Amino acid sequence: MQITQSIKQTLYLTLALQGSAMAGSELLAVTPANPTNSGDWCEWLQDKPGMLYKNKENPFLQSFHLGGRFQYQAAYLDGEDVNGRNFNDTYDEYRRVRIETKTEFLKYFSAKIGINAVADDRRSAGDLDWGYSDFDEAYFTFDIKKSFGAGPLDALKINYGRFKFNMTEEVHMSSKEIYTLERSAIANKLYGANNRPTGVTLDAEMGKWSGTLGLFSGEDDSEFIGGWNDGLAYYISAAYAHSEQWRFIFDFVQNDPSGEDDFLGYDWATAANAVYEQDRFGALATLALGENNDEAPERGGSFHALVIMPWYWVVEDKLQAVVQYQYAGSSQGEGIRTNSRYVRSTHDTGVDTNSGRGDALHTLYTGLNYHICGDHLKIMAGVEYSALETPKGDVNALTYSVAFRTFF
Repeated sequence: MQITQSIKQTLYLTLALQGSAMAGSELLAVTPANPTNSGDWCEWLQDKPGMLYKNKENPFLQSFHLGGRFQYQAAYLDGEDVNGRNFNDTYDEYRRVRIETKTEFLKYFSAKIGINAVADDRRSAGDLDWGYSDFDEAYFTFDIKKSFGAGPLDALKINYGRFKFNMTEEVHMSSKEIYTLERSAIANKLYGANNRPTGVTLDAEMGKWSGTLGLFSGEDDSEFIGGWNDGLAYYISAAYAHSEQWRFIFDFVQNDPSGEDDFLGYDWATAANAVYEQDRFGALATLALGENNDEAPERGGSFHALVIMPWYWVVEDKLQAVVQYQYAGSSQGEGIRTNSRYVRSTHDTGVDTNSGRGDALHTLYTGLNYHICGDHLKIMAGVEYSALETPKGDVNALTYSVAFRTFF
């Protein structure tokens, strides 16, 4: 693997800080990174076992955490294409395998860097390759509030680097926490699921309010932190915790791409989200609107979507039942698209799903999540029915999926 100069500088900085920390630890009392527990392995897993160093008194390096996530899933698909032809397929894949680090240094700074450690393209007739694949997120944070104060604000931070782009509440949730095996198709469309854009964001909190202002580069072909030569995307997100039961989140992005790159693929979009939780019951609702870009007339025009997802803890903190309904529509014949997993990934070259593009998509997902050790170790199972209307005809499919997910 060829390491870029930026990566080299990051590694050198980390090593230098670690060296300074070791020198400082000879003079300062070091807080144990992992307090002893009663021997319960689940408690150990949830107690940040990857915290390799922590000493808030060290002026150079305050903490270093090494983490990872492992997500494996399998699926069986039974469908009917635009010509009425029946098809079925089976899949198994290493959905996510990541190595992640978080470093706090120089009192006011932190860095989060993660890499994808597997490239599993077997569902699209590709290969399974272990080892370094690419960077996931890689960004640096400066805590303005902690350094200078920020008046009435409770928190104020600035971040720069390679980010996950948070559009819709499903995306604000980490893949470690989501309740369905896959996010809805509209969530994946809005956040540019296959890309990690370079950007700068400002995060603030005050009372029940929190929000983010962001500026992102349109470049989508960088392996690490990219440049600023392919247009800009302007982003705002605001959240309001009305009560212990109700929370509201609003996301908006205006995209002004230039050149060939465009990590979003649409001109603008907004998502209004509401979350309700009371005892064992909860629900999420998302209303999304936007305008596609005009790269192809049949894929342009406006789009809209509604997602409703209730859940219930059948056994508190252990067994969770989830239902998700999604409707997505567009003014043009191919303005919306199904998820790549798994309707449009069929291995049968004679099947025509119109590449998963159409003007109306309905999906209904039902699933159970068994939490062996909270979100740190769980098994997920679900069935999704999808119905897509295309200019060529309708595509219908049932997908049965099961997944194993863990992280530390």
